[in-house]
Amino acid sequence: MDFESLLSKYEAKACVVSVDFYEDETYGNIRILAGNKAHCDEMEMEQGRPFIPGSPYEACFPQNRNFEDYCFRCTRTKKPLHAYVELYTMGLWLNMFLIPIESDKPNTGYCIYVYDVSPKVDSAAMVDLSGDVASEVLKACVKLRSSNDIKKTIQEVIEDIRSLCDSEHCCILLTDPDTRTCDILGDALSKNTNLLPMSTYLEGFYEITETWAATLGGSTCIIIKDRHDMDLLHQQNPVWADSLEGAMIKTIVLFPLRFDNKVLGYMWAINFNAENTIKIKKTLELTTYFLASEIANHLLLKKLEIMSSIDSLTGIKNRNMMNNRVDLIVSGKERIPDAVLFIDLNGLKRVNDDQGHNSGDKMLRTAAKILQEVLHDGEVFRAGGDEFMAMIPKITEAEQQKRIEQVQDAAKANNIHFSIGSCYGGKDVRKAMHTADERMYADKNAYYAAHPEEKYR
Repeated sequence: MDFESLLSKYEAKACVVSVDFYEDETYGNIRILAGNKAHCDEMEMEQGRPFIPGSPYEACFPQNRNFEDYCFRCTRTKKPLHAYVELYTMGLWLNMFLIPIESDKPNTGYCIYVYDVSPKVDSAAMVDLSGDVASEVLKACVKLRSSNDIKKTIQEVIEDIRSLCDSEHCCILLTDPDTRTCDILGDALSKNTNLLPMSTYLEGFYEITETWAATLGGSTCIIIKDRHDMDLLHQQNPVWADSLEGAMIKTIVLFPLRFDNKVLGYMWAINFNAENTIKIKKTLELTTYFLASEIANHLLLKKLEIMSSIDSLTGIKNRNMMNNRVDLIVSGKERIPDAVLFIDLNGLKRVNDDQGHNSGDKMLRTAAKILQEVLHDGEVFRAGGDEFMAMIPKITEAEQQKRIEQVQDAAKANNIHFSIGSCYGGKDVRKAMHTADERMYADKNAYYAAHPEEKYR
């Protein structure tokens, strides 16, 4: 067959791909039989040597199971295919078209592979989808952009994806490499499934997710659509394959949720309708692109919320959170606590001056830990500097005094000292705070009068 004449009509990079078929409906060798001038120039520029016709495809392109599957499907079904995917390991986007051509061999199929790569995403190529795929992606995007409750919306989207894939289980799982933990953002099960919810497997599951990067191998997704794929997975990732089969999973499509070159988590559909693999892949490929962006925004807002409410040094609630809590109590939205305490850490200035601020910071963290442990049924805030405030909602006056003694005993065991003032049973939270603050300063004055070496103030 005169492939060179056929390819000479293409100005874009193009080559002819051959796929060998087996009787069990799997494929064997995939080769690049010929290439046009643009393809040959690209190969020589990238690899520093001339293109060799008939080479295994891995000699021209990165080895990729999804690419192999596309070539197999195109040549076997005699239907053209299009995909637009991110080559995230190379920082490129690939726009590819596969067009079947007539074969002169009974167990070999041919297709023309036309492709282009660029460093920036092309929105026009991204939305060049079939109507049903575009409709599903648009529906997900509208839901994501029109809701203020991200977790509720994600749950709705994951239910829609489960229905689209005709799968038994869909899930969005966030991963945190710092804590080596996973968090379920969305989880949907079909009504008649025997599969268990993801929460059943959550403990220690981060170790499984660590194996997925190698299994992906630069691909945009992992697709296990039949027994043949599962057998290959057993060779490549036996631990995960065993866990899948142990959980009665026969098929799975798994996508990483990437944003700004960082994996935020993963989305998958289990026991899906394998007849719709291409449609599912195209839909989820684009949906996960937008999902990752929304999830990244959600995580950023969550981080900012934490930063605005948590003291970065001690890890306890900060003054901003304290003021917000007081406002809620004053407005009547929350009840006034039985006990209000102001606690000052004595001697911090001396430690900072004599031992350095690292020692002073360690002292503050120890103080905060003591207060949280002893006043475990209340809220502890760092009001500022060396001063803390605590509210205990339900406690007797005798128990309050006992807790104060426990705080001082724990402080003494750690070679630190608190000045503490309290107000019990106040009807006005601001007056209770003022009273507790005055009593704390009285206790503080008495301490520094007895210990002038501590350099008060």
